[in-house]
Parts: sequence; structure tokens; C-alpha cells
Amino acid sequence: MKFTKQDLLTLLIGLFLFASCKSTNTIGFEPDPGDKIEGTLEDGLIVNTTTETDEPVNTIGAARYPLGFINGDPIFGNTEGSIVMSVTLPSDGYSFGTDAIVDSAVLVLPYSTQFYGDTTSSTYAFQVKQLSSDLSLQKSFLSNRDWAVASTSQGSFEGKLQPKTPVKISDIVSGAADTLKTVVPQLRIKLLNSFVQNNILNLDSATRSNNSKFRAAFKGLQVSVDKTKSTGKGGIAFFGFSGADANIEIYYKKQNASTSTLKDTVSVKFPISTANTPVAATIKHDYTGTPVKVQLDAPTPASPYPVSYLHAMAGIRSKISFPDLKDFVTRIKAGNSNAKLIVNRAELVVNLNNGTDVAPFTAAQRLALYKLDIAGQRKNIPDNDAPSATGGEIHRYAGSEAAFGGFYDSTNKRYIFTVTAYIQDLIDGKTEDYGTYLAPSSLTEYNLTPSISSAARSVINSRAPGTGQKGIKLNIYYSRVAE
Repeated sequence: MKFTKQDLLTLLIGLFLFASCKSTNTIGFEPDPGDKIEGTLEDGLIVNTTTETDEPVNTIGAARYPLGFINGDPIFGNTEGSIVMSVTLPSDGYSFGTDAIVDSAVLVLPYSTQFYGDTTSSTYAFQVKQLSSDLSLQKSFLSNRDWAVASTSQGSFEGKLQPKTPVKISDIVSGAADTLKTVVPQLRIKLLNSFVQNNILNLDSATRSNNSKFRAAFKGLQVSVDKTKSTGKGGIAFFGFSGADANIEIYYKKQNASTSTLKDTVSVKFPISTANTPVAATIKHDYTGTPVKVQLDAPTPASPYPVSYLHAMAGIRSKISFPDLKDFVTRIKAGNSNAKLIVNRAELVVNLNNGTDVAPFTAAQRLALYKLDIAGQRKNIPDNDAPSATGGEIHRYAGSEAAFGGFYDSTNKRYIFTVTAYIQDLIDGKTEDYGTYLAPSSLTEYNLTPSISSAARSVINSRAPGTGQKGIKLNIYYSRVAE
């Protein structure tokens, strides 16, 4: 018989497969029919929710810093963010030269990501004041701290915000004509010439010899909302200070080094960077007269609330619990204390309340889910605890941020978390539920501590009986193994 190459290949594959086939009885052991494992879905367990005020948070080292206001959100009321910052010298011993006079000065704040609110119709007004004490020497930078400042405003801005629009500015070139250049999107706040002249240019050389002496004299700046001039629903802009774009730009004239009758125009930047000096934020929430305040004042009503609230910027979180879990285990074991309940997969499904994500106050793009330990410290649940030298187990970790979940599904208006390992631990008694929480998180980085790098909020359904909406839900796909 004559074989082609294709015939020989087919024959070899067939022989290989035939040689590989074995009875399943020869692999491991045959399970007892009474112990047959079958997956079952349990989706009727109650999940309780309680709206709570979140904790103040240390604002040093934030990914971005909030500045702005939200005015009259019908659900969450008013929110305000301000920024305090320390300023450094361009170099130790920087000299302005002879007879230096300020032409103009601008506080430059580069936009970061995740603006939340209205950029179309709202007018934003900000004011700049000098801090009363040296920011670089402070020890506490909590988000609820009010900073002492001088009473007089030393700079102001009023207008629309354009967080995605690059800016054209005049670039001073020594010995040549000024040119226009395009810079990153930034908020430019005009400072009073007299303030910069008296508090920077007129400082003696000893004070400008190093940053410690300069900061002791200049102290730092606060940028806050001017409520008397701000209009509209508003929004919160975020600014970044990790790069080289934040600074005080000073344009000044000085005597020409060669000809005393001539003046040179010079520009210099006094940096503001978290790499060298502190930047912090103050956040204020006013929930007066809102549905949120109703729940905060009466957290344990006679009948469960149909919704619960989540608000970023160290605002509001929701405590969740699983009161039916113990009875569920008892029911499934059916009197057999040796039976094991294996969680194949568990999901927490968090549904948004209909009609609560109307622009400009859209739903949070991401939520955090975490637990408290016995000391009340925030910890990742095991499904979000990536393996590392200090903890986390690969077989319990969901595998990635995407697999763990918490990202907003705008089509189905919900968030889904993988909670398989955590629910298994609760069932097995390996951990106690000292507190499990939902809270807003920044879209681009997961926030275990209260987020100040996002301003979003969400209204989520609780049990929602009789409302025609889907409530918060725990799905457990499990198997029962009898011994």
C-alpha cells in the first residue's frame, strides 16, 4: 500500500490517540455516587447596607489634588476642595539681580485626570492666600484640617475650567524676541505684583540662601474657592504636583549688567513639587437637608432603607454584612456536621439606583471593597490581596484588578466583585466579619484608604423590595461534600 505524507501523519495521530485512551477507572479513584459533587447557585441571601461617614485621610502623597466646589447636588449637597502648598527656590542663593521689579506673576497648577462635574455653564472663582505658618514643618495633613491663612487674597481667578485644553503662553528668550509656546493644560492664577515683590523679590540674600530659610519666610500658599463669585453646579478639578509643571512663574525687569540705563526682562520659576515639599488638601462636605443626612442621623431605621450612598473625597461609605450566611451553611449541611461547603465562585453584585447618575453628577467609575481586621485597620479581602513578600496567596487571589472587579458597567448599571475566597473564609470561620465596606475609588488606582483623588459618587440599591429595581446581591456557586 502506498502512503502519502498526509496519510502517514493521520495514521500516526490516530495511533497516538488510541494509545492514550484509558478507562477513567484507572485514573485516581472512582468517587462514591453519594459523594457526587454538583455546583449549585444560591442567590437569595440578604445583604445589609448601612450608610456611614468615611474617615479623614492623610493627604500627603496623593496621586492628584482636588480643587473646586459642587453646589446643590440634590442627593449629596455641597462639596468643596482646596489645596495648600509649599514653594521652593529655583536654586540655593538665587539672585534677582539689581533693582529687580515684578512685571507679572502667575501661580501655575497643571491639571491632572478625572475632572468631575460641569465645565460648560459653571463659573469657577478661586483665591490665593498666604499660609500663617511654614507648611514644610507641619506634622498633620488630614483631609479635614482647616489651615490658618492671612486674611487678604493675594491672587485670583474667575472663569471656566478647561482641564483638557493646552495653553499658549509667551516664552521670554534672552536677547531675542518673545515667542509663543504651547504648554500642558493648566490653571493660571494671577498673583498681585506687590505680594510677590514684597514676599519674594525683596527678601535678603540670607533668606534666599536655602529652602529652609526661604520657606520659613514665605510659608506657603492656599488656593481655595471664592464662594461669592462661583456660580452653577460646579465641579472638582484635580491637579498634579509630581512633575515640573507646577510653580510660581515670575516675570521681572532688572538692570542690565553692562549698561545701567538698560533693563533686562527675565522669567524664573519657583517650583511646587511633592518630590521636594509638602502639598495637601482640605475637603469639606455639607449634607444638610439631603437624603444622605437622613440616613446618617438614623442609621438603624425600623424598615431597611431602599438605597445606600457612596461619596469620594473622604465622604461616605457603605458598610455591608451577610446576616443569612450562618443559617445558609446550617441549611446546606442538613444536620451533617462533617459535611463541607465548597465555594466554587462568589460574586457581590452592586446595582446602581435608577436615575441617580444624571450628568454632570455621573456614577463613580470604580468602587473599592475592603474589610477591617480585629484592630479596625483596612485590609484587602483575599480575592484582592495579590501575592507578595508580606502576604497574599496565589490560589486565593482573583488574578488581576479586572478579575476582582468593582468597575462600573454602564450598560447594566452595576458593579460586580469576585468574593470567592472571602466568603469561603467566613463560612469556614477562618475570619470574622469585623466590618466590610464599599467606597468610591479612583478609576486609575485602587484606593484602600478614603479616596481624595476622585470626586464621584454613587447611589446603590439595598434590598429594594417593591421598588421594581435590583437590590444588592450575593451569588454563591457552591458544592456540598458529605463525609
